[in-house]
Amino acid sequence: MKVGGLWPLNTGGRLRSVHIIAELTRRHRVTVVTTHGPQDDPAGLAARLAGCERVISLPYAAPKHGSTRFARALVRSWFSPLPVDPWKWRIPALQKEVARLLTAEPFDLCVADFLVAAANVPLDGPVSTVLFAHNVEHMIWKRLSQVEARLWRRALLELEWRKMRRYEAQACTRPRLTIAVSEADRSMLAAQAPRARVCAIPTGVDSAYFTPNGSEERPGELVFTGAMDWFPNEDGILHFVEVVLPRIRDAAPDASLTVVGRNPGPRLQRLTAVPGVRITGTVQDVRPYVAPAAVCVVPLRVGGGTRLKIFEALAMGKAVVSTTVGAEGLPLVPGTHFVQADDPAQFADSVVALLRDPARRRALGSAGRRLVEERHSWSQVVREFEARCEEVTAHAR
Repeated sequence: MKVGGLWPLNTGGRLRSVHIIAELTRRHRVTVVTTHGPQDDPAGLAARLAGCERVISLPYAAPKHGSTRFARALVRSWFSPLPVDPWKWRIPALQKEVARLLTAEPFDLCVADFLVAAANVPLDGPVSTVLFAHNVEHMIWKRLSQVEARLWRRALLELEWRKMRRYEAQACTRPRLTIAVSEADRSMLAAQAPRARVCAIPTGVDSAYFTPNGSEERPGELVFTGAMDWFPNEDGILHFVEVVLPRIRDAAPDASLTVVGRNPGPRLQRLTAVPGVRITGTVQDVRPYVAPAAVCVVPLRVGGGTRLKIFEALAMGKAVVSTTVGAEGLPLVPGTHFVQADDPAQFADSVVALLRDPARRRALGSAGRRLVEERHSWSQVVREFEARCEEVTAHAR
């Protein structure tokens, strides 16, 4: 049984889980318990996971950042050991349904998908449990505090990341196994929870879906893809447009940036007034925007886990320029699979150099495509996930 918020399918972590579940159903009986918001159609997820025994989706809308409900959840979480994210994702109906299923049926394994799902699952109950940690959550909050300029917000973020670190360590210690999505994440989680058993699996990509399609590149076209209501993406693009893009356009006046991703907020919407910047909002398919781009940029300053957007770009044979944080956790060699740059001037110079060198772009894109084809198909990733889960169930037996 797999428990977690999988709907809507608009984040890298959710897509990772859905690909893994779909592959597991080829060899195992899988029940999924998840939630959906008021605008979501749970039948769509059930159709995507048609191989499952059951897909049980309960209605729930988590408080959105900036709303009165979120402010209320934040204040209440201050008087508890829980950080605000796990607090707002405590769902009594989900807890009750999970407990009912685990009592009524002989499941071999329960997977808590994402750290926030841990509050709804008996991690140390009678059924063997695995925590699937898509990020090192406290590092995201810590990095948010480090880039926050406002003192009062920085103080709140400092409190939050320290609470998250304690909670995360406890959550990793209680189940039989915690699965991380990179060796870097595994090392961090193991260091903060030395009594936990933590392993890592690689990140995958659908290399048959994301593939070079022969589209001609547009000179000077840059692209970024990602959920724009996730703060690390918003922060990265705002900083890029403010600090890096002007340097690029000084050297390459025709350079332009297309930002592709759902729910851009007011600050991002205002970027459409900046010359050369386009904000698409939600799109059904990112490939038509990635295909004509000369360079994919990943200018993140904050984040955790692994970025599927980089693997998707590499699978399409694209040259990528990324910060160290943006490419964190991926088995990429700087200079071979992508260009790594952290300083704004260095980032701008790297992009300009690639815009002027088509052969170098092709070499990077070809090396990236070979890497994902050879090592990072979802079937390969799931074999490792499956093996780790089977070790847990074998030990329990």
